[in-house]
Amino acid sequence: MDDRDWLILHTLYREKSITRAGQSLYIAQPTLTKRLKQIEKEFGVTIVHRGIKGVQFTPEGEYLAKRAGEMLSTLREIKEDLNNFNHQVAGTLRLGVSNYFSKYKLPGLLRLFKEQYPQVDFQVETGFSRDIFNLVYNQDVHIGFVRGDYSWSGEKLLVMEERLCIASKHKIELSELPHLPRIDYRTDALYKALVDNWWAEHYIQPPTVAMVVDQGDTCKEMVLNGLGYAIIPSMFFENIENIHLVYLTDKQGNPLIRKTWMFYQEESLELNVVKAFVEFVNADMESVKNG
Repeated sequence: MDDRDWLILHTLYREKSITRAGQSLYIAQPTLTKRLKQIEKEFGVTIVHRGIKGVQFTPEGEYLAKRAGEMLSTLREIKEDLNNFNHQVAGTLRLGVSNYFSKYKLPGLLRLFKEQYPQVDFQVETGFSRDIFNLVYNQDVHIGFVRGDYSWSGEKLLVMEERLCIASKHKIELSELPHLPRIDYRTDALYKALVDNWWAEHYIQPPTVAMVVDQGDTCKEMVLNGLGYAIIPSMFFENIENIHLVYLTDKQGNPLIRKTWMFYQEESLELNVVKAFVEFVNADMESVKNG
């Protein structure tokens, strides 16, 4: 057994499919199947049964898959500790990042950090904020960038604030909103609750949802083509002309804001690469504040 074999077991258990596991690991399906048979031969057990619904792990296979996760975690910690011994900022920084932040803000941030610390590599997982929150909570990543006000007992830094707005191709009257076609997009529960609460404060009628699309960028394109309005963070329409924006406020007149936080565990600062990145983001936020 080597590192790759433990990774194969771990990935196959997660994907429950030889094909998807091979795609995730960039290993051809016949090669992965052959390696799996060699692992079974080495341990003298059957690890999986294959059926029309994918692979089913045997009890022995379940045990090995669990230990594979533990082995990979231990190996990762060893590598991080060794990188730490020489006091250099090096190694792999594991980040969990919300979809929006990963597209619009993260690339530039990582480029600048890489210029300063060229020996650092990145492992980035993207997804909805709830999924990213769970990754950093379970310490599967060093740092998580999460949109929304999640309850977090660890260390955190406010990295971005977005005003919510109604975006439409043409000027609209707010009193007409319940009767106009609205474009929604799939997002996390906290954001949906924020929008729903605002609506309930201002209207007794439900919105007329014309379509629900997969993500904010698709929603933006629908709005730009005049197919309806959207309730969306205003940053989606930065530097876009000929779009009508109405910024939302609550009943007290306070702007509706969605915050993006950087979450991390205090003990992770013992790693040079994590400490350097946190300090880098802190400095970047200060420079933005000071203009």
